[in-house]
Amino acid sequence: MAWAGFIKIKMLPMTNLMLVSILSSIFIVTLLSFPSPAEADYLYHVCPNTTTFTPNSTFQSNLNRLLSTLSSNATRPSGFYNATASSRTPNDAVYGLFLCRGDVAATDACKSCVSTATSDIVQRCPTEKQVVIWYDDCMLRYSNESFFSTMAETPRLFMWNTQNATEQTRFNQVLSTRMNEVATEAANDADKFATSQGNVSGLVSIYSLGQCTQDLSSADCNRCLRGAIAQFPNCCSGKEGARVLYPSCTVRYEVYPFYQQNSTSAPQPSPGALPPPLPPKGKVK
Repeated sequence: MAWAGFIKIKMLPMTNLMLVSILSSIFIVTLLSFPSPAEADYLYHVCPNTTTFTPNSTFQSNLNRLLSTLSSNATRPSGFYNATASSRTPNDAVYGLFLCRGDVAATDACKSCVSTATSDIVQRCPTEKQVVIWYDDCMLRYSNESFFSTMAETPRLFMWNTQNATEQTRFNQVLSTRMNEVATEAANDADKFATSQGNVSGLVSIYSLGQCTQDLSSADCNRCLRGAIAQFPNCCSGKEGARVLYPSCTVRYEVYPFYQQNSTSAPQPSPGALPPPLPPKGKVK
């Protein structure tokens, strides 16, 4: 399955605009509202119109069954599930999966995110056969072609903080160490998820995360994560926070704890090196 293109998003303060660049086109989105804790924090979606289906067709029936199956399995402890919906016609099969962020697996946040994704995506992509949609807490993907256990690096989504990091040499050193750490740990973790926290100086710490879809092998997960990490200098050099999202993996870092630390193996900051306060949920920086 071939995807084309990439997406770049600047994470701006709440009072500004979010700039989205898809290839040579630039879309400006005004941030009108922000989700409550019960709502899923939408990031972006891609569904090329090069492969579409006919409404009320067998494919749509299979898609509806697939989305229902994914939603009903959102409470699984792993936070990951893949499934296939097919009929007597092989060309009408639909393959799909969801992946919740590792620290919210088996929580209401995961369940709510997947439920939102399964209803939201049919509005955003009503007749497209190949779809990926990202939220802060989860990712959902489906296609008319089987993609299970196959690493995919496109389409890709970049997001970054407009604030520049101070002491950039030291910042980049700590970032490199921590991102390499999470890549290695996630690739060898049963749930393909890892976080890490490292102090830069004073009150500044870097919180990092890496995660793959659980159908990938350790080798493919490691390759996916390191490929995503390698994008940081190109998209987000010197920024306080950034993320790169692929269909098969995601990496992210911030100067605040954006994941639930009591659900991960990340060490707590030592006294005297506390991170900045966590901004409101849904704030795009």
